Amino acid sequence: MQGFRTLLFKEILRFWKVWFQTILAPLISTLLYLLVFAQVMAGRPTLYPGVTYGAFLIPGLVMMSMLQNAFANTSSSLVQSKVTGNLVFILLTPLSTWEFYWAYVLAAVVRGVLVGSVVWLTAWFFFELPLAHGLWLAIFTLLATIMAGSLGILAGIWAEKFDQMAVWQNFVILPLTFLSGAFYSIHALPPFWAQMTRFNPFFYAIDGFRYGLLGVGDVSPWTSLFVVGTTGLALSWLTLAVLRSGWRLRT
Repeated sequence: MQGFRTLLFKEILRFWKVWFQTILAPLISTLLYLLVFAQVMAGRPTLYPGVTYGAFLIPGLVMMSMLQNAFANTSSSLVQSKVTGNLVFILLTPLSTWEFYWAYVLAAVVRGVLVGSVVWLTAWFFFELPLAHGLWLAIFTLLATIMAGSLGILAGIWAEKFDQMAVWQNFVILPLTFLSGAFYSIHALPPFWAQMTRFNPFFYAIDGFRYGLLGVGDVSPWTSLFVVGTTGLALSWLTLAVLRSGWRLRT
């Protein structure tokens, strides 16, 4: 396990050394969303009884920041290693596919949890937040960041340069996170768009996280658990299969 621990430490140290970019910058952008939307929607009818729009918004923003940063950690690390040419030194080590995968994914989980925790703690200065179901909160935090970290590995393997990585960020991750119920309840949408949102796995991650924090949600937490768990398992299996094949890594 020495190789696994070393690679995991290297990945955590990589984003920690630039914490102002990887942790502080997401915090500032998320708080701007919170302050702007909370002020614009102040005084509007509440989405759930006893839950202000600001309190409703916070779980979505926290989970959105965790998903985006978990994805960015694995994808940017692999693309950077490809561009600089040092990925070969990792591939030459006697690391198994499982060790390679979990070292990258767990580092993504750590970054996602750190960013989400900082956003959550900062939000306490503006809104009074309950903690309805701590176990559900922890489960969706872990599963969602694993899902996003696995997707980031696939994106990093596919991309050969930073321009290609921007395609994933702009046309996959941003639409999935912004159209996931982070800023609204699907019950407020027209039927067509509400149905389309149900095909977005990020929606279930946010809704399950919101249930864990506030005790309310648009769908059952068991439904969200099934969708997020199944999607994460499928992405993990696909990522491991691609890593074993060496596609775009050893060629």
